[in-house]
Amino acid sequence: MYVEIVPNRNSRPAILLREGWREGKKVCKRTLANLTDWPARKVELLRRLLKDEPLVAPSEAFAIERSLPHGHVEAVLETIRRSGLDRLIGAKRSRERDLVVAMIAERLVFPCSKLATTRMWHTTTLAEQLEVADADEDALYAAMDWLLARQGQIEKKLAARHLLDGSLVLYDLTSSYYEGRTCPLARFGHNRDRKKGKLIIVYGLLTDDAGRPVAAEVYPGNTGDPSTVPNQVDKLRKHFGLRRVVLVGDRGMLTQTQIDKLKDYPGLGWISALRSCAIRKLVNGGSLQMSLFDERNLAEINSPEFLDERLVACYNPILAEERREKREKLLAATEKGLEKIAKEVARRTKTPLGKAEIGKKVGKAINRYKVGKPFEVMIGDGAFSFSRKEEARNFWLLVSLACLSPMVLFREQLTTGG
Repeated sequence: MYVEIVPNRNSRPAILLREGWREGKKVCKRTLANLTDWPARKVELLRRLLKDEPLVAPSEAFAIERSLPHGHVEAVLETIRRSGLDRLIGAKRSRERDLVVAMIAERLVFPCSKLATTRMWHTTTLAEQLEVADADEDALYAAMDWLLARQGQIEKKLAARHLLDGSLVLYDLTSSYYEGRTCPLARFGHNRDRKKGKLIIVYGLLTDDAGRPVAAEVYPGNTGDPSTVPNQVDKLRKHFGLRRVVLVGDRGMLTQTQIDKLKDYPGLGWISALRSCAIRKLVNGGSLQMSLFDERNLAEINSPEFLDERLVACYNPILAEERREKREKLLAATEKGLEKIAKEVARRTKTPLGKAEIGKKVGKAINRYKVGKPFEVMIGDGAFSFSRKEEARNFWLLVSLACLSPMVLFREQLTTGG
């Protein structure tokens, strides 16, 4: 059965309750009742009932006023719960913990300032999920103060989870430039963001051998990288209670001065890389030879200058070839510039170029690509000539080693005492 509306030319349409069936290929139907006098709502309910539809359509029962994105928020919050980060921040749920977790989640979903955070998390379900919809930027800063007071306790939990006696510990620093004027740590220093004239803040990160963060420290912007090492060593030994630790840092971090200090700590080992001047001494002294890499790209060498240390050289022939090609291109470009100057000097016969003027042009050409040492230049009034030195090839071998382009030479303490 079904409801059919039959139009009438001069009167309102007829509403009929009909039954249909087939006889062979013919469709037959008959009228069971005339529903023209029924109210429209009653007719619509009957039509839905015959079509097995709900008597109240969802579009009529509900009105969508707002729809907030939720999937990515749930993914981040579930990851935080499964990793135990929320319990690491605070064992019991609190207003401060919810605000900190919300800031972490918002930083992953949409990184922004604290003021923007209080606005952006209303565009998703994050604020409702953690019940922080009423928080303003002052509440966020207060929650960060609460978190700072718990930093030591949180770092101890992370150290107990990821660090053991004899563990390998990685440490490095970076910096961020600062736009404001009120931070007491903002100073002029080595700006890694290359923002000239900007104050910076330096912060160091200490991780386990898998790169998982364990502790963080913030320093004034004018703090040198090596000067932070003793502070980190004291943290490992006193704050975390570790006696045997291997600290890994780059050659700018673990300088010889810092290494000499580290030797005073029993049970503390270190791994770093040699500076170019130390590599030159090994090459000149015969301790390091390129023939060591004829069969293998790793070589262990000894030197009386590095007692109780193991020196491991890692050579990358592919990178060495890339550097060689780059050097040849720089040399060719420099040579082309010098040839241009030589032609100009030879062409100026009526008003010859002076020695000072030629020297200025040559200096500019050589310094453009920083490869002037392989060239021997002769400058005079109205005269200029140049040639490549015979020992240029050996020179570039030393430069290759000094720059550590295809090779890195690691130094490691053999004994950690204790």
